[in-house]
Amino acid sequence: MFIAFVKKEFYHILRDKRTILILLVMPIVQIILFGFAITTEVKNTPMAVFDPSKDAATRQITERLAASDYFTLARELHNPEEIEKAFQKGDVKLVVVFSENFQNNLFHTGEAAVQVIADATDPNQANTFANYASNIIATTYQEFASKNNSQFSVIAGLTRNLNSPLRIVPEIKMLYNPQMKGAYNFVPGVMGLVLVLICAMMTSVSIVREKEMGTMEILLVSPIKPIYIILAKITPYFVLSIINLTTILLLSVFVLGVPIVGNLFLLILLSLLFILVGLSLGLMVSNIVKTQVAAMLISAVVMMMPTMLLSGMMFPVESMPKILQWISVIPPNRWYVEGVIKLMIMGVDAKYVIKEFAILGFMATVLLVVSLKKFSVRIN
Repeated sequence: MFIAFVKKEFYHILRDKRTILILLVMPIVQIILFGFAITTEVKNTPMAVFDPSKDAATRQITERLAASDYFTLARELHNPEEIEKAFQKGDVKLVVVFSENFQNNLFHTGEAAVQVIADATDPNQANTFANYASNIIATTYQEFASKNNSQFSVIAGLTRNLNSPLRIVPEIKMLYNPQMKGAYNFVPGVMGLVLVLICAMMTSVSIVREKEMGTMEILLVSPIKPIYIILAKITPYFVLSIINLTTILLLSVFVLGVPIVGNLFLLILLSLLFILVGLSLGLMVSNIVKTQVAAMLISAVVMMMPTMLLSGMMFPVESMPKILQWISVIPPNRWYVEGVIKLMIMGVDAKYVIKEFAILGFMATVLLVVSLKKFSVRIN
């Protein structure tokens, strides 16, 4: 009898595709995400170099930085005005600036100037890769000096004491967050997480609750069209999301000390667009599930976990494997967080957030059209 009950339970589990998904597939997904996405290591950080000297010493340092696992040479700058533009476009996280006549200064005076400028919107990451860059630069200096010390001393006319070592202490500059406040990092991520939870999770659960309890059919027999019923269901969450957005911004500025450096109107417009994406996601979930438990499961596991791990709010996307970097373009939170950082902390012009607006606008349009269409067909 016991064996019969065990077989029955096995049959029941194997026939339920969602149970199989949870038991067998979800652990694989979780171990991959947590194993590769959760990392404090700095890898493949995009950097730029401004090198007016262009001599053997600066080339060797640049090559050593680019050859390391920590950095990727994204571009070479040709004038100082390009430095901040590169940060604002999101092309780089670090810029190495060499002084003019770098090699000559190094072998005549024993010292040469180099500046390491880091994007400190994430202070922990900025401190880490700035230190990595400084260590690589210092090590390369010593190797270069040991190879060329005698040669350049003769060329320099023995103007420098051979016993005095070549020395360099890179100047580190933290851009956008010189106080290294942690709030600059987590406020944009929290904004995205709160808004997507309110919009997507609560909207999907609310609509599915009506279906599960059988009250949705009662609403549909009323003279009001189904589209207006759906809009009536999601409007309160849209209003609550606006209130949450206002609260977060006020707390960020007046309690956490994170200023809104950029255009407040653009920041609010980007947030409203992201709220629309979240509401569309909630409608999508409500179309594919029939119970509140399933809606919560999809929202918490399928949406919330990738949002936290792959959006860049907790761990740098550049340090993840390529496959996860490609997947990370799917969660809308990634583009919202990047847009908030640019507008709120970096204070960029509108032209530097066109990409974020375009991607979120495309997501909102596609999700909203597909969700409403499928919902209408299903109701009919």
